[in-house]
Amino acid sequence: MKKTITLPLILISLLLFATVTLASDPLDPQELQSRINILEQQLNDRQKQLNSQRQEIETNVQHISKHKRDIDGNREHLQEQEENLEKTHANHEQLAPFSESLKLIGKHLRIGGVVEVEIGFSEDYNDNNESDIVLATITLDIDIDLHKYVKAHILLLWEEDDTEPVDLDEAYILLGNTEHFPLYLQIGKLYLPFGNFESHMISDPLTLGLGESRESAVILGIDFNGLHASAYAFNGDINENRDDDEIKCFGLNAGYAFENETFNFDIGAGWINSIADSDGLTDALPGDIKNYVAGVTAHAIFFWQGLTLIGEYLGATDEFEVSELNFKGSGAEPKTWNIELGYTFEISGHETVIALAYQGSDEALALELPEERYLGSFGVGLADGLSLVVEYAHDEDYDEKDGGTGDNADTVTLRMALEF
Repeated sequence: MKKTITLPLILISLLLFATVTLASDPLDPQELQSRINILEQQLNDRQKQLNSQRQEIETNVQHISKHKRDIDGNREHLQEQEENLEKTHANHEQLAPFSESLKLIGKHLRIGGVVEVEIGFSEDYNDNNESDIVLATITLDIDIDLHKYVKAHILLLWEEDDTEPVDLDEAYILLGNTEHFPLYLQIGKLYLPFGNFESHMISDPLTLGLGESRESAVILGIDFNGLHASAYAFNGDINENRDDDEIKCFGLNAGYAFENETFNFDIGAGWINSIADSDGLTDALPGDIKNYVAGVTAHAIFFWQGLTLIGEYLGATDEFEVSELNFKGSGAEPKTWNIELGYTFEISGHETVIALAYQGSDEALALELPEERYLGSFGVGLADGLSLVVEYAHDEDYDEKDGGTGDNADTVTLRMALEF
């Protein structure tokens, strides 16, 4: 408002000044025209200033309007963010119980497993050639830590043409924690601690073929400073003297393990009062036998600077009845062994293992085990958890005079395995 009033005041003042001047001292026309020109120039200059100020005011008004629009837009954006935060907070409150459950699951549940694919080429004792590609094994390990001293384990197994669709291979409860207290109790469906079966090979050792036993059992054990021992009991599938099903089978095992940065070893031995309940013997025996036949096993594993030496023996301590398990017209007393040498080294940063093994059996013809087996394998770790192994196995059957074919069989197997 001040700048708008100023121009008329200036004009009035100039007119008054001119009037007074003319009244007091009349001027000639030229001087009067000069003064009028000066006044007009002053008026023009003042008009330019006013126009510039008006333009500046309009520009400022436009800037203020823009800032106001920006402020309004920011206010709307902030309101939207506030609404989104309120919705997110509400969702978090709804998902909080589920999130806590996931944390508990991650803390107490561990899942692992393996996927194995094999390509095999073989020639049997009758010179028949076979080859195949199989999804050999899928396992899913589930470990549940319910408490410091209470654990559960579940193992699901799928093997092509064998355990389809899925087999519950193991499921047991473990009471104890040997890191804090040496005693433990294990109960459920599990593999009995009879035999070690350590090997670098793809093929299972012959000791496993004779002695591996999976039963619903209870195990009481101790593990203290490398010394370990256990006793177990179960109700076997093979009955003695047509007795009713009872918990009459039991066994013992003990061993010692030592380990440091460059050297370690594991030695152990075991005894079971009925080897008839091993997975390899159960299918070959009738459901009832006259007397239980005990079994023994012993193993020793030594590791030093990449070299691994494995030795294991597993066998029956007496003969079965000839009508139960026959060998050359007499009762069989099956035995097996495995001797293996392996060397672990690195090739371009990949762990590599080369191994050789000699395995054998005695009086195990009825179990379809070879009398002798020679093996060689080469394996390399391709990445974390991913390995590739190739194995060659040469089997020699029992002689014809022993009831076998006296012939040989050869197998080449390529396995890719992914562990997670």
